[in-house]
Amino acid sequence: MTSLSTRPRRRSTTLVAAAAVTVVLALGACGTDTDVPATEELTPSTSAVTLPVSAVTTTLVDAGAEPRTVVTAAPSDAEQTATLVAESTISQQIDAAEAQDFSTPPLTLPMTATSRSAAGSDGLQVDMTLGAATTSDATLQASLGPTEGSSAGFATTASGAVTALTIDPSPEAQDIARSAVEQALSQAVYRAVPFPAEPIGVGARWTVTQEVVSGISLLQTTTATLTSFEDGVATVDVAVTQAPEEPIWQLPDEQGTLNIESFVMTGQGQLRIDPSKPLPLGGTVAVGGDQVYRDANSQTTLKQTTSNTVTWS
Repeated sequence: MTSLSTRPRRRSTTLVAAAAVTVVLALGACGTDTDVPATEELTPSTSAVTLPVSAVTTTLVDAGAEPRTVVTAAPSDAEQTATLVAESTISQQIDAAEAQDFSTPPLTLPMTATSRSAAGSDGLQVDMTLGAATTSDATLQASLGPTEGSSAGFATTASGAVTALTIDPSPEAQDIARSAVEQALSQAVYRAVPFPAEPIGVGARWTVTQEVVSGISLLQTTTATLTSFEDGVATVDVAVTQAPEEPIWQLPDEQGTLNIESFVMTGQGQLRIDPSKPLPLGGTVAVGGDQVYRDANSQTTLKQTTSNTVTWS
């Protein structure tokens, strides 16, 4: 990589690229950058997009107390109403320069959902219709109107692991709105907690490992604990950690590499899950931490503090 200290223009290009990717990195999820300038002329997007979701490995650590049962998702024709709130915060500092805020505003996304058996598998297809989304950002809010009535969906295994996310926006939906919705749903996907294949009871503990590609390839480990299971509703405490799989961050568009000097991304929360419902009944999971990257040639340091929060109600 060309030295950032001897090539000022290259330095600017590289660090601008880094700044653009931080929006994606903070999600620990979707590879879509929603940092769209407000003055950019946006064109309507009319095609559905299906985003594959990396496979999960679920390992039972403790089966918990008797009685135990295998928890599996069941199709439901009954319409469920739910609201998702997703928020990401990003503070970034280059060397001793003033920290910059690349946060995305909270997006509140109401929806209705049903689920059905997926053809050719023992999994489910969750079908969703999006309601009127709201946000505190005036520019984004102005573009959200056409997303109301858009379709989206999850493909899941019988255990509740999401395998694909599909978003089919209204023809009038602009890219900035579509990207915000995609980002929120992607955050929710990577905070989903599938159940183990074995019978479990209260006190059961299991881990869910999954690769998250978001500029950097991360290994995400979620430790889930079943704290109660009453009237068919499971309350699950979750603890999340993410760790880079390689010590190097390969920047996009051949902008070079940065060494990962330190990377901390952890979180916790709780979800209430009814296996007979398409979506969680409620709960919040928040993940955040600090990261430090360095250009080996110029010793330029990029520091950032990131967090993202998903809330279901």
